[in-house]
Amino acid sequence: MTLDDIQRIAAFDDDGQGGNPAGVWLGEALPPAAEMASVAHELGFSETVFAAPEGEAWRVRYFSPESEVPFCGHATIALGAALARAHGDGRYALVLNAAAITVEGRREGERVQAALQSPPTRSAPAPAPLVDAALALFGLARADLDPRIPPACAHGGADHLVLALARRASLRAMHYALDAGRALMREHGLVTIVLAWAEHDSLFHVRNPFASGGVYEDPATGAGAAALAGYLRDLGWPHDGRIDIVQGEDMGMRSRLSAEIGPEAGASIRVSGTARVM
Repeated sequence: MTLDDIQRIAAFDDDGQGGNPAGVWLGEALPPAAEMASVAHELGFSETVFAAPEGEAWRVRYFSPESEVPFCGHATIALGAALARAHGDGRYALVLNAAAITVEGRREGERVQAALQSPPTRSAPAPAPLVDAALALFGLARADLDPRIPPACAHGGADHLVLALARRASLRAMHYALDAGRALMREHGLVTIVLAWAEHDSLFHVRNPFASGGVYEDPATGAGAAALAGYLRDLGWPHDGRIDIVQGEDMGMRSRLSAEIGPEAGASIRVSGTARVM
C-alpha cells in the first residue's frame, strides 16, 4: 500500500469549498495496523479511513497522523462518498472497533450527499479540574463560558470535552500550545475539545482542537458534532430536532455540518453533509 492507493476526499464542504480532507482506502482486506498507521502519518491528513468487506458490512479503522481513533465523522462521510462512487448510491453497514454504524452516499455530479448514524451518545458534567485545565490551556476564564450550556464530557463514538463560549470573539481568538493540548487530551482520554458558540438555538459555530492526534485544529468534525448534539438533547436544549454547525471558517476552510437529534436519550445522531473528491 502506498499513498497512490489513497483517495483524497473533502468532507462537509460548503458549496464546493472548504471541508475537511480525509484519506480513504478501500481494499479486499485491511492491511496490518502498523502499515495503516504509517500511511496515515505520511499522508498527514487529520484522519485516514481504511475499509474492507466483512460479510454484509465493511470493516473500518481510522488513523490520525499520530494515533488510531475509535470513530471519525468526517472520514466516515468521505468513506460514504467513496463507497457511493465505487458501488452505487445506498446505505452501507460499517463495523468499527467498538461499534456498528451506517453511512449513506448519494451522488450528485462530482459531489456526494452523505449521512452517517453515529454510535450511541452520552454525556456527563465535566470535572472542575479538567475544566480549569482546559480554560488555562486556551487562556480563558469561567466568565468566558455560556452559562446555558455547562462544560460537559460528551461521547458520540469518541470522547470530547464541550466548552460553550459566551461570545463569538472568544471563539475567533482561539489559541493554545499544541504539546500542552496533546498532553491534556491524552491524560483525560479526549479525542478533541469542542469549543462552540450558539448564534441561535439551532446554529452553532465551532472550533475543534485535535491535539491528541497531532493536529492543531480540524475544519470539520462529525464525531464532535454527534457528541455536541447528543449533549444538547441531554441538556434539554431547544434544538427543535436539528442543529446546523459552521466550522473551519476561522482557519479559512469553512465547513457545514447538520445533526438531526431524535427524542430518545442515548440514541445515535444522524450527521450529514456533502463531500467532493480533491
